[in-house]
Amino acid sequence: MPDQARVQEGPISEAEPTGPTQANNLRTIRLGIVAGLFACLAYPLAAFVPLPKLAVTGLIACFGPALAVGCYGLRRLIDLEKPLVSSALGLLLNALAGGLFAAMGLVQLAIGYSIAGDKVPRPFVAIWLGLDVAWSAYVSFGTICFSVAMWKHPRFGRIFAISGIAVAAGLLALHLYTFPAPPRNAGLVDLGPALGLWYFVVMIQVWRSLTWARLKS
Repeated sequence: MPDQARVQEGPISEAEPTGPTQANNLRTIRLGIVAGLFACLAYPLAAFVPLPKLAVTGLIACFGPALAVGCYGLRRLIDLEKPLVSSALGLLLNALAGGLFAAMGLVQLAIGYSIAGDKVPRPFVAIWLGLDVAWSAYVSFGTICFSVAMWKHPRFGRIFAISGIAVAAGLLALHLYTFPAPPRNAGLVDLGPALGLWYFVVMIQVWRSLTWARLKS
């Protein structure tokens, strides 16, 4: 009987998953850094820099996937310390937020290019204003989830967590308070750029954490 038990244990232990390899972890995190930095730069370039139509459309269309990939790399780094539900929820919500942002931006561009300089009818404007609040809600809750995951993480900690929660909660509160108008149109501050800056700093910190990730994998 003992010999049979040992024979049965062999195949079972060999079949057990070994988890992601160190190389796979590092590739995923590096890809997340590149995608995350692209997402942080894509929106301000599309919104404030005079670019050709194809460039603006491409930046808006690629923002959503880039945000999702960037958050996937962020989650992988966070979960090297300890897998968390909050980091998984942050990835899910931000991936959905990226899709809503692309929908909002492309609808706005399509209407603007179709009307070609004429005044946009109010019902059309209301479409992308509603999508704007939807995207803001998802990215705010996604950011809060990531911030909770960062609270005790050795590479982030309370400064990242508190600042992320504060900016995300403020962004959502202002959008709900001024709905359907954007906060800036209602004479209040728009915290969107502050949230983008927070993610930019987060991606830089992920970059600085590659050595830690190599040792932790």
